[in-house]
Amino acid sequence: MQENISLKPYNTFGVDVKSKYFAEVRSLEELIETLKFSNSKKLPLLFLGGGSNILLTKDFEGIVIHLNLKGIHEEIINENEVLVTAKAGENWHQFVMFCLDKNYGGLENLSLIPGNVGTSPMQNIGAYGTEIKDIFESCKVLNLETLQIETFNLEQCKFGYRDSIFKQECKGKYVILEVTFRLTRKNHKIDVEYGAIQSELEKMGINNPTIQDVSKAVISIRQSKLPDPKVIGNAGSFFKNPTIPISQFEALKQKFENIPGYPNGDFVKVPAGWLIEQAGWKGKQIGNVASNQLQALVIINATGNATGKEIFDFSTMIIDSVKEKFGIKLEREVNII
Repeated sequence: MQENISLKPYNTFGVDVKSKYFAEVRSLEELIETLKFSNSKKLPLLFLGGGSNILLTKDFEGIVIHLNLKGIHEEIINENEVLVTAKAGENWHQFVMFCLDKNYGGLENLSLIPGNVGTSPMQNIGAYGTEIKDIFESCKVLNLETLQIETFNLEQCKFGYRDSIFKQECKGKYVILEVTFRLTRKNHKIDVEYGAIQSELEKMGINNPTIQDVSKAVISIRQSKLPDPKVIGNAGSFFKNPTIPISQFEALKQKFENIPGYPNGDFVKVPAGWLIEQAGWKGKQIGNVASNQLQALVIINATGNATGKEIFDFSTMIIDSVKEKFGIKLEREVNII
């Protein structure tokens, strides 16, 4: 247990705030011991994994637990299916690469997403037409009140767009210990319909792609558009893509004929990056904070010295600007602490 520790190395925005207490846990036993200490002191809790989907706006007057549980386990189900379980502290992209090296399919479209495995169900992370819910089998969690281990299946997780039960009614009640995914061994489903994957594969001269080829294309696209958090502080996509009624979309199309939209039942999903760019924010910098020049959806710690409050205020200005121009209120994807 350490005291007054800077959290700058533990969040991808590189925001320098302090935690009153800090503990790095590498086993379930260490985790339970730390939780008992927290309960005895009646301290607020904050779990950090890869720190990639969080914005710290102030010092944390409690205990930060850096979850560093490691390990990967495989269980072959049949000729075409395998269950792969990864502990919460495993790096997400490294886990994806592990699965691709084994020729296990299902995760390739989720390559190069920052963060750790443990937070992937919480956010129902997704990219290029794939979401966690598509390959999710179950997760083991620790009940923070009873300190008992429980298992959540796909239905119990109540996955939605960048959403799950862990962000709603179960928020703050559990910590995810490990996640199990159902992947393919042979008959892989190749999904290249979303985004620029197909054109990227054509550039690579590939007509009959493997899951490894799809992963390489996704990595190439992401690297061309998204800044590396190790180089410049960011949390990836800062806002969710809004979903609006068809009637509202049709009305907007009368005014903005080039507005892109993706049908979703009785609604249309509109790319938040396009809205932000049209509102004049792409590449714009105010003080220490900027909108990324290549992808307006990404807010960056441009100077490396931005405070969490500066980044939050910058995001508020974007929300207000988009609302004024399009009548659409953007929702932050990043967790604000």
